[in-house]
Amino acid sequence: MTRSERSQQDALAPMGMGTTNVLDRVCASFGFIHGVSAEFNHCLDVENAGVLLALPALVSNGLLRHIDTLFSLPSGYYTLQHIFLLVSFLALCRIKTFERLRFCTPGEWGKLFGLDRIPEVKTLRTKIHLLVDQKKVAEWSSILSKEWMETNPEDAGVLYIDGHVRVYHGHQTKLPRHYVARQKLCLRATVDYWVNAMGGNPFFRINKAVDPGLIQVLRNEIIPILQRDIPNQPTEKELEQNPYLHRFTMVFDREGYSPDFLLEQKKERIAIITYHKFAGPDWSTDEFLPYTYEHSDGNTTEVLLAERGTYLSNKLWVREIRKLTQSGHQISMIATDYISDLRPISRELFARWSQENFFKYMRENYNLDRVIENSTEDIPDTTKVVNPHYRDLDNKVRKMNAQLGRKNKKFGALNLLTDIEPEKVQKFEQEKAELQQDIEFMQESVNKLKEERKGVKKHIMFKELSEDNKFKQLSTESKHLIDTIKMIAYRAETSLASTIKPYLNDKEDARLMIQKICVSNADIVPDKDKKIIKIRLHHQASKSQDKAIEKLCYELNETEIIFPGSDMKLCYEILD
Repeated sequence: MTRSERSQQDALAPMGMGTTNVLDRVCASFGFIHGVSAEFNHCLDVENAGVLLALPALVSNGLLRHIDTLFSLPSGYYTLQHIFLLVSFLALCRIKTFERLRFCTPGEWGKLFGLDRIPEVKTLRTKIHLLVDQKKVAEWSSILSKEWMETNPEDAGVLYIDGHVRVYHGHQTKLPRHYVARQKLCLRATVDYWVNAMGGNPFFRINKAVDPGLIQVLRNEIIPILQRDIPNQPTEKELEQNPYLHRFTMVFDREGYSPDFLLEQKKERIAIITYHKFAGPDWSTDEFLPYTYEHSDGNTTEVLLAERGTYLSNKLWVREIRKLTQSGHQISMIATDYISDLRPISRELFARWSQENFFKYMRENYNLDRVIENSTEDIPDTTKVVNPHYRDLDNKVRKMNAQLGRKNKKFGALNLLTDIEPEKVQKFEQEKAELQQDIEFMQESVNKLKEERKGVKKHIMFKELSEDNKFKQLSTESKHLIDTIKMIAYRAETSLASTIKPYLNDKEDARLMIQKICVSNADIVPDKDKKIIKIRLHHQASKSQDKAIEKLCYELNETEIIFPGSDMKLCYEILD
């Protein structure tokens, strides 16, 4: 059936656009069936049917694992598998909000699932609410994270942790303000702490409406999860035999720099790599030697590195490694990994940009910062927050110190003046005296403010806040569910891109090509006798791209994926 024929048939459907399966829909409305079975028909040029190539990768990354045991839906037309597949397909096709489905042809999308049409936006949102009300999203996400680490233990050995500030522009609640580096503004926002592998693949994330800072989140939430879930950690006996051996490595930016925290984690046998916050004077350029990085794509990069041992303020001995840039700037990093060569240590820290790139890519392509629902939740009374009175005093101290610094700078500049005309000496001395008086007065005011600040608690319980200062947090369950599915979609896209990358002239085009395939048209040709469904892709822009797609189809066919909810095997090919 051609697209024109399908469009005419969907328009004439008796129960609305695309609802051609009348009998099953009536039965579902009375609760007689629990999900309709997939029924594929011969369809040409199905919109976005290329996204079906991602199905094996989605399934292998756990999209449909454990959902039947953790979640449930009441009797109806659509099943759990339909909902999870639809949300993942929307992410891969860059349909960034559910509301945009209103402008998508429901009948065409239905053909991807062997259905007459996909659910309406209202129905989809209702299903999502039913799922999140079961409070199983965190458990599902935790299980998947552990399985990803066990499947790729080499990725779990070095983990990147960073906070992502998610700005909130709504009016449901007055969230605390956070500095948003990409906008250079302090805006109302919530913070997500992400844990990623070296290549950028995500493992899990933790949301904090009240942000206690990276170190506290690491200490109280992230590290206990990693200690429990990371596979192939050294045994206690191995740790005793080698005092320099570590369980795993964490990499983060200067926000996590703390000599006491580094010492604490060294005792736990967890290695840390971060930037040196107080690097000191430059080293001699004679100390820097050329080293070569070998990348996964076969390319190499030469860098200039040097290493010393150094003591931090708490007498903790660490490795300090510096990179000399072409401009002569020295980038200093410290590590409590006492075993690895300096090349992998420096590469692991500089690869931290893979996580920054992940945030940028997810914002632009998967609408990571999108608020899923506008409802709010109460914050536990025992949550520690910054005392507003302390914050006001601290802001006054900072502001006055800045003014005092400018005054001192001006006073110092006057002291350096030696060649002064005689008729201006009196005016010069008067100006110096006034400045000195202002400085002494401001210094006295700063000291008083500091003394007052000492007598005020920096943190208090949320219940101790006045009603004017209290706020609510954004609902997290729906966001957590959608973010977890987006993680799976990103991991699936990454695996597909890595499959075709060796066959492309420009390796950087691999992910872009997967994006193009997902939104491309394809033919769906079922063979019920052989129990296969052929997904026939159209030709690409060049022979090299066709070759890459042929290799991808071969790899996907080796998986012998069965379409969920049916007994039909998917078979991928390019049109003859």
